[in-house]
Amino acid sequence: MEAIIELLPELNKAFFETVYMVAIALFVAILFGLPLGILLFVTEKDLFLENPILKSIVDVVVNLIRSIPFIILLVALLPFTKWITGTTIGPTAASVSLSVAAIPFFARIVESSIRDIEKGVIEAAIAAGATPWMIIKDVILSEAKPAMIKGVTITTVSLIGYSAMAGIVGGGGIGDLAIRFGYYRYDNTVMLTTVVVLICLVQLIQFAGDRMARVVDKKS
Repeated sequence: MEAIIELLPELNKAFFETVYMVAIALFVAILFGLPLGILLFVTEKDLFLENPILKSIVDVVVNLIRSIPFIILLVALLPFTKWITGTTIGPTAASVSLSVAAIPFFARIVESSIRDIEKGVIEAAIAAGATPWMIIKDVILSEAKPAMIKGVTITTVSLIGYSAMAGIVGGGGIGDLAIRFGYYRYDNTVMLTTVVVLICLVQLIQFAGDRMARVVDKKS
């Protein structure tokens, strides 16, 4: 118990570092992953922006990044991270790799969410003379909103797990704390404490995301 009390300042700092890097990565993932996911869907065959070449290129890029284990991606992106942030350590640097990993992850979730929309709804909008932008804005985004909110929740939870790995290369956050104070010092109390904090954070995010999805779901 005494060890945990002494660790509280470090734990508090690590917690906010984790929240900071996850928030940045989530913002970037939504900013780029949302239009990318929509693009993956609307450029398919028989859809209103059909473009097989563009679809194939985006598919390959997304699959390529998603197929790389995060720890390898983290190390591979160190030169790019240093170019962007000027450093390769700390939560800001870690957020670069987290963002790169999160964009294709969220894009696939968006694409999957849109596929759940009944084709007849989109076909009706096309028959009514709606422009592609109107279909995306008023039909696709509106109908897929609950599923996308769940997708944001899944992405956030995954990013928390990835952020713990960032501690291996000095990325900061709870993962870094667990490695420095728990693993290297063979302190099981510290390891258990960090795990409990991460579990509580994940449960809170999952609860909030599920609640928000139910609120915006027109069918519920």
